[in-house]
Amino acid sequence: RSPPGAAVAVAVTGSSGVAAAAGLYRYLRDFCGCHVSWSGAQLRLPDPLPRLRAEIRAAAPGRYRYYQNVCTQSYSFAWWDWARWEREIDWMALSGINLALAFVGQEATWQRVYRSLGLNQSEIDAYFTGPAFLAWNRMGNLHGWAGPLPPAWHLKQRYLQYRIVERMRSLGMLTVLPAFAGHVPQGVLRVFPRVNATRLGGWSHFDCTYSCTYLLDPQDPMFQVIGTLFLKELIKEFGTDHIYSADTFNEMTPLSSDPAYLSRVSNAVFRSMTGADPEALWLMQGWLFQHQPGFWQPAQVRALLHGVPLGRMIVLDLFAESKPVYQWTESFYGQPFIWCMLHNFGGNHGLFGTVEAINSGPFAARRFPNSTMVGTGLVPEGIEQNDMVYELMNELGWRHEPLDLPRWVSRYAERRYGAANAAAAGAWRLLLRSVYNCTGVCVNHNRSPLVRRPSLRMDTELWYNASDVDEAWRLLLSAGAELGSSTAFRYDLVDVTRQAAQQLVSRFYRSIRGAFQSHALPELLTAGGVLLYDLLPELDSLLCSHSLFLLGRWLESARAVATSDREAEQYEVNARNQLTLWGPNGNILDYANKQLGGLVLDYYGVRWSLFVSALVESLNSGTPFHQEQFNQAVFQVERGFVYNKKRYPAVPAGDTLEISRKLFLKYYPSRLGGRCPDTL
Repeated sequence: RSPPGAAVAVAVTGSSGVAAAAGLYRYLRDFCGCHVSWSGAQLRLPDPLPRLRAEIRAAAPGRYRYYQNVCTQSYSFAWWDWARWEREIDWMALSGINLALAFVGQEATWQRVYRSLGLNQSEIDAYFTGPAFLAWNRMGNLHGWAGPLPPAWHLKQRYLQYRIVERMRSLGMLTVLPAFAGHVPQGVLRVFPRVNATRLGGWSHFDCTYSCTYLLDPQDPMFQVIGTLFLKELIKEFGTDHIYSADTFNEMTPLSSDPAYLSRVSNAVFRSMTGADPEALWLMQGWLFQHQPGFWQPAQVRALLHGVPLGRMIVLDLFAESKPVYQWTESFYGQPFIWCMLHNFGGNHGLFGTVEAINSGPFAARRFPNSTMVGTGLVPEGIEQNDMVYELMNELGWRHEPLDLPRWVSRYAERRYGAANAAAAGAWRLLLRSVYNCTGVCVNHNRSPLVRRPSLRMDTELWYNASDVDEAWRLLLSAGAELGSSTAFRYDLVDVTRQAAQQLVSRFYRSIRGAFQSHALPELLTAGGVLLYDLLPELDSLLCSHSLFLLGRWLESARAVATSDREAEQYEVNARNQLTLWGPNGNILDYANKQLGGLVLDYYGVRWSLFVSALVESLNSGTPFHQEQFNQAVFQVERGFVYNKKRYPAVPAGDTLEISRKLFLKYYPSRLGGRCPDTL
C-alpha cells in the first residue's frame, strides 16, 4: 500500500513460493511491525510502506523447515474444514515451512486397497478408529476404538486432501505422504491364512480389544504387495513429492531385539516405498529411540537406520530441545536428521517453553562432529497455544546464530499488539525468564491439579517462580486501556490469567489437603468452598469470553463435519472422549486435557466437588478416604460427561478485561506487594 501514484516500495522474491512468502513476512515483521499467529493477526501497515536502504538477502542454514507431528492430525486437525486448512497453510508459508505432512483422507485409499485384497466392509470397519483417534490407528497403536468411519467421512476427507496438497505444492512446499509401516487388519489373516503376521503387545493401558495390532513379517511377500499397492494408489490420486512417512514401532516394543531383524523391518518398509516410487525418501519420527532407550541401544538403533541406504531416510529428532538423540547416536549413524522442537503434548493448555534450549540447540547440532543435520522442525502434538514459542522457533530456522532473547521478546510484544507498551514488554520479559524458560529435561504435560483426577498425592511443583506470572498478569492488565482492542492482547490476557488461576488451584488444593490431613474441617470447608463456588466458576467465565477457549468450538466443529444426526453424535463423543477419558475406561485419562469454557465447570469442577465432598464425609464419619473407591465413583462422572449431549456455546460471552480484572482484584492485591488495586 503506497500513496496514489507512488512507485512500489519493495519487491520480495524467493527461490520458491515459500521462500518468497517467508521474505514477505520478514519485511512485514521487521520493517512494518506486523504479526501473524494462530491467535490472530496484527497487520496495520504504515503508510507509506517503509523503503529498504539496500537489498536484503537471506538463506536458511538448512534445507528443510519441517512442520507437524503425526499426533497433530488428531489433537488439532481432526475436524478442520478447508477454510481452516487454507489459513494454516498460508501461515506455514509465511513461517518459511517447506516440508509438511499431508495425511488427510488416507483411510479412503486404504479402504480401496483392503477391498481389492478381499477384505469385507465389516473387517475394515472393525479396524479403523473414530476420527479423533486416527493418528494412533495409522501408527499401529489402536484399532476399532470409537469407530467405525462412515462413508461420508472418507468422501469429505478425500476431497479435502486434494485441496491441501494442491495448496501446499502451489506454494513450493514438499508434501509428505503416508506409507505402509507393516500393520494390517485381522481380516488379512482370513483372506491370506498362510501370511506370517504376529500380534504386537498392548499399547498405553489398552488391552487387545482395541490394541495388539498385527504386524507382517518383513520377509513375507504380502509386505511388499500391500505396501506397494497402497502407495501406487495414493500417488495415482494425489501425485507425489517423493517423501513418505511411516512409523512401525511407535511406543511399541519390537518382536525381537536382534539387529538383523530390525534391519529387515526397515528395509522392508523402504522397499515397499521404492516399489511404487524409485525416488522415495523415508521421513521417520525418531520418538521411539528416546521413548524406550532400554530397548533402543546403539546396536538396535544403528540396525534400524542402516536397513535403509544412507541418504534415503530423514529422521526427525522429535524431542531435541529436551532429549536429543543425535548426540548419542553419532548423528543418527550417518542418516540425515531434522532438529525438532516438540514442545506440546496432547494439545494441553499451559504457558510453557524451553527458550534457551531452542535458542542454542539447533546451532550446537550443526556444529556436532560429522553432523548430518538438514533442517529444523516444529512437531507439537497439539497447536493453537504458546504462539511466542513457535514464532521464535520459526525465526530461528532462518538464523545462523542465536538471538538476544530479552530484546527479541520486547519487539515481539510490540509487533503482536501493534503498539509499543512498556508494561506489556515488561510482562513478556518476565514470562520469558520464568514460565518460558524451563531448563534440563522438560516435558510439557500439564499436570496441574486443576486438570487431573483429584487425589491426595498430586504434584504442585513448578519449574518457575509463580510470582513472575502474577506480576506479568498485573502488567498486562495495566496495559489494557491502551491495548485492549488488540485480538492477540485479549487472547494473551486470558492465557496469562488462566495460568495464574491454575496456580491458585494448586494453592487451594494444598490448603484442602493440609486441612484434611490435620482433621481441620472448617478450614477444609472454607478452602473447598472458595475453589468450587468462586475460583472455578470465575475461571470458566473467563475462558468463555474468548472463542479460542470454548469447549463449544471444539464440539461444534466435530458436529459440523457430520452429514447426519447419527454421525454428529458419534463425532461429538469422539471429541469429548479425547479431551477426557481418552479410551473406554480412562486408559490415558486427561492426557489431552484442555482449559476450556464449559469443560472447567462441567468436568473438572464436578470432579473437584466430588473430591471435596468425599474428604468432608471422611472427616465427618471418621472413616478413611479410599482413593480407589473415589476413582470408581468419579469415573461415572467422567463417563457421564462424555455421553451427556449437553450443547455448549461456540460464541464467546463476557468482557475479557473486566473478568480478568475482577479475578485479580479478588485474589491478588495482597500477594503482589500490597499495591492498591487502582494502580491498574
